[in-house]
Amino acid sequence: MIDIEKIAKITKNNLGLITVLTGDDQGQYAQMKQLLFDQLDYQANDLGISYFDISTANYQDAQMELESLPFFAEEKIVIFDYFSDLTTSKKSYLDTKAFKQFENYLEHPIEATKLIILAPGKLDSKRRVVKLLKRDATIFEATFLKEREFKTYFQKYAHQLGLIFEAGVFEELVMTSNLQFDDMMKNLLFLQYYQSSGHISHADIIDALPKTLKDNIFDLTQFILRKEIDKARLLVHDLILKGEDEVKLIAIMISQLRTMLQVKLLFQEGYDESQIIEELSFYLGRRVNPYQIRFALRDSRVLSITFLKKTLYYLIDTDYQIKSGKYEKDYLFDLVLLKIASLDKQNS
Repeated sequence: MIDIEKIAKITKNNLGLITVLTGDDQGQYAQMKQLLFDQLDYQANDLGISYFDISTANYQDAQMELESLPFFAEEKIVIFDYFSDLTTSKKSYLDTKAFKQFENYLEHPIEATKLIILAPGKLDSKRRVVKLLKRDATIFEATFLKEREFKTYFQKYAHQLGLIFEAGVFEELVMTSNLQFDDMMKNLLFLQYYQSSGHISHADIIDALPKTLKDNIFDLTQFILRKEIDKARLLVHDLILKGEDEVKLIAIMISQLRTMLQVKLLFQEGYDESQIIEELSFYLGRRVNPYQIRFALRDSRVLSITFLKKTLYYLIDTDYQIKSGKYEKDYLFDLVLLKIASLDKQNS
């Protein structure tokens, strides 16, 4: 059971003395936070729940509320939101004295007060206060889900929404959402409203869900690799009409093709898909999207390393020429499409 499912079982009665919600997956974190508030039936005028935004509140007022006994009931809930002081974020809202007060409270909490700490980001494990929390608090963390966890959770969620997918369509939706928690959530809710019958087909995915810029650039790259220049030009024209800029399009194409090259090189060194994901995540210092690697593996199989290197060179050179103002952007972009299409994908 992942943490968001555990939060769904929380009530005011079984809430722990100290509860922490944290995590790097911002989309999932936002959903978990809202779910926690819903489970507690939080209302701004609820006299049994006190809320403090640590980024703006006077901490002494918050500390006083934390340490005082409940007045209207036997127990009360105190929420400290945006508590970035506990994370690896450089933001800090408490001075040394206030932070020490908070730390002292954690060592001697009041039984009648249930404290909820909301700290988006990654907890700073080096801090003594975080070590105390890990020892004594119930911690829920919005971590990036593994593919199997992601699919399992959203299959259950889709069932709750009354959605039924044709064969292969749920997998297509997962790919469209790029394993992004908030994107998948939004797409499912959108499909629920779009298709009142609840039966979701491939056509519903194509017709109902808006494509992101990265999706369009992915299509553009595919057109170029298949030498479908007319389709590539038409897509570029549409994107420019929507307000996108050639420099931005080139930057995303460079990113996608660089990933293909990195994946190709690692694959030739004997790395499998999971090892490539791990290696690139470590190298880039961030989690790489597994689907991005899967597509890159698939597409790079028929491309030579020389082709990928030359393609990157052409794109980077075009980016430089555009920024230098030598020629019109649309002319240079059209020219680079023709250059890439003229390359031999196997032996360039």
